[in-house]
Amino acid sequence: MLKKGMMAVALALLAAGAVAQKRQVMLDKVVAVVGGSSILYSEVDEYARQLTEQRRQEGYTSDRDPMNEALEALMTQKLLYNQAQIDSVQINQADIAAHVEEQVQQMVDTEGSIPLLEAKHHMAIFNIREMMRRRYEEQAYANSMQNEVTGKVSVIPGEVERFYKSISKDSLPTVADQYVYAQITKFPKSMTAAKQRTRERLLDMRERVITGKAKFENLARMYSQDPGTMMRGGEMDPSPLAGLDPSFAAALENMRPGQISEVVESQFGFHIIQLLDKRGQLYHFRHILLRPVYTTEELGETLNVLDSIADRIHRDSITFERAALLHSDDATSKMNGGIVSNHDILERFNAFDAKLTVTRFLKEDFAHFNALDDYNALSKLKPGEVSGAFLTQDILGNQLGKIVKLVEIIPTHTASLNEDYLRLEDMALADKKERIFKEWLGKKIDGMYVFITPEFRDGEFENKHWVK
Repeated sequence: MLKKGMMAVALALLAAGAVAQKRQVMLDKVVAVVGGSSILYSEVDEYARQLTEQRRQEGYTSDRDPMNEALEALMTQKLLYNQAQIDSVQINQADIAAHVEEQVQQMVDTEGSIPLLEAKHHMAIFNIREMMRRRYEEQAYANSMQNEVTGKVSVIPGEVERFYKSISKDSLPTVADQYVYAQITKFPKSMTAAKQRTRERLLDMRERVITGKAKFENLARMYSQDPGTMMRGGEMDPSPLAGLDPSFAAALENMRPGQISEVVESQFGFHIIQLLDKRGQLYHFRHILLRPVYTTEELGETLNVLDSIADRIHRDSITFERAALLHSDDATSKMNGGIVSNHDILERFNAFDAKLTVTRFLKEDFAHFNALDDYNALSKLKPGEVSGAFLTQDILGNQLGKIVKLVEIIPTHTASLNEDYLRLEDMALADKKERIFKEWLGKKIDGMYVFITPEFRDGEFENKHWVK
């Protein structure tokens, strides 16, 4: 991924493009050229404004001139884009098209109509689409190129320790309060009936598509519960079967282009699938995902069961650990006394070794793996207390009931190697990636045509190779 400022370039320029065009007569002139790409003064000016506003909202400032900072970010993106062309780096054009359509629709909704949007930006809708397509495409190439450079970088424990020792005590990060907690989860007893209702909904959609009463992509946009594909009409990027859920892959493997599957159950829910094309080992398809939905009565019954369990725990007739083992539907935590592991952290760091199991959660960790309901319940408890029953969703989006126990709060503290290894590993990896990227960038700048106008040549650039 690009650094924070660079990541914002594309989005900032999308918003700024029209403003820059209106000011073009007064301001626009080429202030830099990198490879075959030029940078206009208006682009730098508008992105500098975006940086300043972003920092104002986040409550911090920079000692650097925002114009020079913006220019360097833009030159870096242009270099990455040009190098991506040289190295024939691949990007997903379908994904870019989907992003453009989503952005255009948001802009139309904001302004109220296409004519009003065109009047505001002084350009036709197809020009707005093309401007955004170019921006997104350039950013996609830049991101892919940087991933080529740093994607395979890793660190070993010795590097993490050296990184930790190299940081002054005053510069060590502060780790905010962390929560250790346990849970007992319950899916509604009526799951079988809810699954059958979901199957019937999908069978009805399948029949409507087959008989020509509806288009598959339109139904996906209206009803699919897969946020990653619904805006694209359920369309997935071409994928090998090995990367898909086994049940989903098995159904897809036996389909012909244009065919619509029967209802398929996977770990994510229920699907109908339409195969669009197959090229070699890559399958291009659409799907509609639905998950079981329960009635108010069914969910209420689940909460009653959990409240009964919580009552027994409060009366000391059973321990939380024993209740989790006997009654919890969560196979991951029930064997560990209900103690919850931070799946998001584990996955992010590929740290599935038992000795690295993470059971400490920062407040933001709850948001990362869709568990803000857990945090809201825990924030009202003292260590050792058990919550009442509440409704929530699991990491896959399935409805369920839950009670939680606050086991411990680890107070805010300065990060240490023993207590916060995985978070320090993340910092060490980011530091190593940045060093490797800067070295690569310096060499590429030296080998690529770079021109900067005199008014900007004396500016402060982090990478001194820019001024030749």
